Amino acid sequence: MKRLLAAIPLLLALAVSGCAGTVKEPVEPGTGTGTGTGTGTASPAPPAAPDPIQERLKSMSLDEKLGQLVIAGVNGTKLDPETRSLIEKDRVGGFILYKPNIESVEQTVSFLNELKQANRNSRIPLLLSVDQEGGKVSRLPPPLAALPSSRDIARAGKPERARSIGEAIGEELRAFGFNVNYAPVLDVDSNPNNPVIASRSFGPSAAIVSSYGIELMKGLQHQKVIPVVKHFPGHGDTSVDSHLDLPVVDKTADQLRKLELVPFADAVRAKADSVMIAHILLPDLDPGVPSSMSSKIITGLLREELGFDGVVMTDDMTMGAITKHYNLGQAAVQSFNAGSDILLVAHEYKNARLVLDALKQAVVSGVIAAERIDRSVSRILTLKQRYELSDEAAGPVDVDKINAAIRQAVGK
Repeated sequence: MKRLLAAIPLLLALAVSGCAGTVKEPVEPGTGTGTGTGTGTASPAPPAAPDPIQERLKSMSLDEKLGQLVIAGVNGTKLDPETRSLIEKDRVGGFILYKPNIESVEQTVSFLNELKQANRNSRIPLLLSVDQEGGKVSRLPPPLAALPSSRDIARAGKPERARSIGEAIGEELRAFGFNVNYAPVLDVDSNPNNPVIASRSFGPSAAIVSSYGIELMKGLQHQKVIPVVKHFPGHGDTSVDSHLDLPVVDKTADQLRKLELVPFADAVRAKADSVMIAHILLPDLDPGVPSSMSSKIITGLLREELGFDGVVMTDDMTMGAITKHYNLGQAAVQSFNAGSDILLVAHEYKNARLVLDALKQAVVSGVIAAERIDRSVSRILTLKQRYELSDEAAGPVDVDKINAAIRQAVGK
């Protein structure tokens, strides 16, 4: 009941006037229930009820649509004028919080509630996101219980425990007011020199990563937290940290299909909601640009070959893999045209504004088609509706209850 009540603002915003009737099946001539014409011809079926998502799209301005395509970073530990402007003026679709934005339980809940309150005049709730993988990538503050790394979860040898841990993580995130988690990591730990994945991976085989990663994904979904599986098409065999520079992976498409792509293909079949695209150069697939800017990889490989029609999100566009080699605005436009739905611009207000301006200019100049924008915004609105998101205030957080759930899930 609480989730239903929380979803009311979004459902009302997306609903169209009038009550949607049931569409009747057409009746074959001579068999029907016509109204006394004597011909036996059926009455015409009533028109189908309008799609509320499409009706919502028709009422949105271009700026509102473009805002939905961006998840931005925030400054400090409370709402500031720049973040308020991104909400009230630019209508951004959501935010990501990092460790510097999170000081304490009370402060984090208050900050998220401030973001929601600033969005009160919008008809579309915010995506409020964080990296809460477990292990060394855990953002929530003490005194919350520590979460095991993906590697340690798999070493326990119980995939069902991964689902329980996913549920526990989902419970703690919802208590704070987060509704998106950039997890699970579906990268296969195949390179011992990898500087960025290591224990963040469930293991060195595709089978291990699939079995544990998908269970954790399902646990998050069960708690109504959107999981974003990452980092497609696979960050496990890199020797460069994409935060610093652009990794190059010299593998063929067939090699990827036998290892790196397996967990992502399994996740798509298991109804993954969102996939994060890595900043990796794969010369055999597309020698020109990183995967996050490649139509061959996002549209050709992920959408067409693997059949994924959910929300595609980039890794942070302000990482060195992009900014050392490309103009940020141009890279964002190319990534969107390649098939991304959401551009993650995780650091600095000026970068979020630059990306929004670049997108708008690309629309005005005809580089981005209006129909392409509507496709992505439709996916985003559908995802927000599916998870019954709202900007209802969260808290207070029952830390003891959450810690008990975490300890029970990890078997301690």
